[in-house]
Amino acid sequence: MQGPQLLGRLKMLMSEVKLNWSDEAIAELEKLKSHYSNLKACILPALWISQREYGGTMTDDAIAEVAFRLKRSAAEVQGVATFYSMYNTGHKVGKHMIEICTCLSCAVCGGYRVLDLFEKKLGIKVGETTPDGQITLHEVECLNACDRAPVVQVGDQYHGPVDEPYIDRLIAELKANDESTVTQLANSIVKAQIGNRE
Repeated sequence: MQGPQLLGRLKMLMSEVKLNWSDEAIAELEKLKSHYSNLKACILPALWISQREYGGTMTDDAIAEVAFRLKRSAAEVQGVATFYSMYNTGHKVGKHMIEICTCLSCAVCGGYRVLDLFEKKLGIKVGETTPDGQITLHEVECLNACDRAPVVQVGDQYHGPVDEPYIDRLIAELKANDESTVTQLANSIVKAQIGNRE
């Protein structure tokens, strides 16, 4: 395909992108774009906006929308999104994601026992979501809260040290909470990015 043909094909593909961002999200991106020397540098914060706007999961449409709005290729944006574990690519996550640290300090203090307890109590394995779509379980590297080992993260909150009674309370609280802590986390990060730049 030659230059003009390729450009025409790209324009056609971009016209097929489903745009789902809210007006607020578009305004946030415009604020962020004004603080970067080029649009490529804005991919990470734009991915947080898209993750929030698409309910906590980086779908193909969520990635395509970032590419469209930043005038980047979808492959480039997908490469960034899949490189970092903080973006939820690959599978739909629940309203709440429990991230269990099993790095050295947490492992020594019972991190793997905590992981086993969560799996048993939720009836799922790491990387899975409960059948009701409420809770996703992930094992993560160091959460940088060794003083509270074993520690877990839910949204923008750290919990620890965690033991079995704490796990029972946390699961009950999450099941009673209708607001998505996954999208709350993305929103907190977007607001911090904008706040740090104004």
